[in-house]
Amino acid sequence: MALQEIVEQTVSGLGYDLVEITRSAGGLLRITIDLPWVQPAAGEAALEQFVNVEDCEKVTRQLQFALEVEAIEYRRLEVSSPGIDRPLRHQADFERFVGHIIDITLKAPMGTAANGQVSPSRKKFRGTLESVAQADGQSGWQIVWSDAPAIKPGQRVSKKRVAPPLQALGFTLDELRDARLAPIVSFKGRGQGGSTGGEEPAAQAAAEE
Repeated sequence: MALQEIVEQTVSGLGYDLVEITRSAGGLLRITIDLPWVQPAAGEAALEQFVNVEDCEKVTRQLQFALEVEAIEYRRLEVSSPGIDRPLRHQADFERFVGHIIDITLKAPMGTAANGQVSPSRKKFRGTLESVAQADGQSGWQIVWSDAPAIKPGQRVSKKRVAPPLQALGFTLDELRDARLAPIVSFKGRGQGGSTGGEEPAAQAAAEE
């Protein structure tokens, strides 16, 4: 059985979502997990729950057993919660983080689709994730951003200042090479449209083979 399948079955069987699997130099196998997201009912605020050390330890113990049974080689196993640059891979991830600032990398540069608004060779963008209703009733996605310089903390802004123009880029998940929450530290929490900030604990458990 392949590593991906073993880890997915083990993590989901314990009631968690698999976010990412990475192998690093020295035989480190890093597994990132999260709690399943439940879409809130209309008019209700999303309830954010975070993975803690006990969750990571439980998954670590079960994974050690499963990897040993399947003879998967590694030297050190680390199970942790997502960081502030959490990857977005599935439809549910994008639904969960609507309104947050994300970084995306396209598989192919913009080319002629740039229409002179951005560089035709550009593939990386940062903006606020929005859901867009499509004709077939399904959700589409776009990010909205401004290339105007960010206002520095304490900087005075004139009341006559004209709001900078916004740009929008629509995309499908198949067009993305990578998508992640922008690693912006915000002490207002996820609900304010930024990435995870000081409110989410960093939890991880590590074990040697």
